[in-house]
Amino acid sequence: MTLTVAIIGSGPSGMYLADRLAKKLPDSQIDVIDRLPTPFGLVRAGVAPDHQGTKKVINQYEKLFSQPGIRFLGNVEVDRDVTIAELKQFYDAVVIATGAQVDRKLGIEGEDLKGVYGSAAFVGWYNGHPDYRDLTPVHHHIRSAVVIGNGNVSIDISRVLVKEPGEMEESDLCEHARAAIHNAEVETVYLAGRRGPIEASFTPPELRELGKLESAIPVIENTALPDDLPDWVDTSVPEGRVRSKNLEIFKSFQELDASSAQKKIHLLFQASPAAILGNDQGEVRAVRFERTEIDGNGKATGTGEFFEVPADLVVTAIGYRSRALAGVSFDDKRGGYPNEDGLIEENVYVVGWGKRGPSGTIPTNRADSFQVADRLIADLGDGQSKGGPEALNRLLVERGVRVTTAKDWQLIDQLEVNRATGPAPREKLTRVQDMLDSLD
Repeated sequence: MTLTVAIIGSGPSGMYLADRLAKKLPDSQIDVIDRLPTPFGLVRAGVAPDHQGTKKVINQYEKLFSQPGIRFLGNVEVDRDVTIAELKQFYDAVVIATGAQVDRKLGIEGEDLKGVYGSAAFVGWYNGHPDYRDLTPVHHHIRSAVVIGNGNVSIDISRVLVKEPGEMEESDLCEHARAAIHNAEVETVYLAGRRGPIEASFTPPELRELGKLESAIPVIENTALPDDLPDWVDTSVPEGRVRSKNLEIFKSFQELDASSAQKKIHLLFQASPAAILGNDQGEVRAVRFERTEIDGNGKATGTGEFFEVPADLVVTAIGYRSRALAGVSFDDKRGGYPNEDGLIEENVYVVGWGKRGPSGTIPTNRADSFQVADRLIADLGDGQSKGGPEALNRLLVERGVRVTTAKDWQLIDQLEVNRATGPAPREKLTRVQDMLDSLD
């Protein structure tokens, strides 16, 4: 069976889907479309710059573009250069793999103050995502930053803010962010969440990193760690074992000497953000929290007791929403696409965070994409190919779209590697026009 499939998005979900389809249907034609000239989505622009081991999965994805029948079409934006309706005409199946790109809001007073950013924007800024290149979230007078959220993204942000220059030499932290962060000399980070240490969504490897920083020490101040796990934690399942390991790590933090630390990461548990406070210039100056209490099932509820933490910068890391595409059903309340095991409507599918919400790791996306690929193949059966790539080629030429290919990405990739200084793996091009100009 020969099928034509358009995959919108070249992050992990899209690439794993392409891999599965190519192996199951070696004669298929698969076009991976991305609105940026460069592929690989959040692996390139979301994974922490000092987690180079995680980013090596890109090497696996790149091999796919050398296979016959799989193309990369970069700098092509759905709803700008082509519509879903047109793709449905051209391809046997269309798969949305765009992830969740929009920060969720806290819904509290003060979120619009200067100095308040969502984690998608902030991480995108220091990772060189073109959408956020011109933000200026970090400036010279920042001393205290508040990061709201008890997940790995909040750990990444906190860690990057307090690492010494030498600790980031082997990262691909972009130069504009590197200079701003190091000149700011952030002294204190408050990593805050409404739940307790047992309920936090950290994973042990990321949490453990906080205890190995050169100049910063993690400090637990407002919550007493329990001697043992509560009854609702089942250590016979992976989630329970993670909570058990995290408790051990938290206890190890208490053994560190923070008295002479140059920088501190204050782990604020049972602290629910109630308002972000500003000064007369409309700049953030503090965050007001309500203390919470944890019930026997691990749920947090407010106590009516409030306290304030000073802040020159606030980053919220509380989750993400997908962006709607014209002509496709979208659940605005959930921030994702209504679907049945990946099927949105006839011949239109969704994978990854747009399907199930912003949860899981890169391997989670692999399993999810494989399941949707298998369903797509079963649904389409022995259907006749529509021969979509040629029709899309003609349309994009007619509309004057400058499409980037896998070979173009290789050129950009090599240029970025050549731009690096010292042991850094690359210095990214951070503006779309600069990427395109480098190919001329």
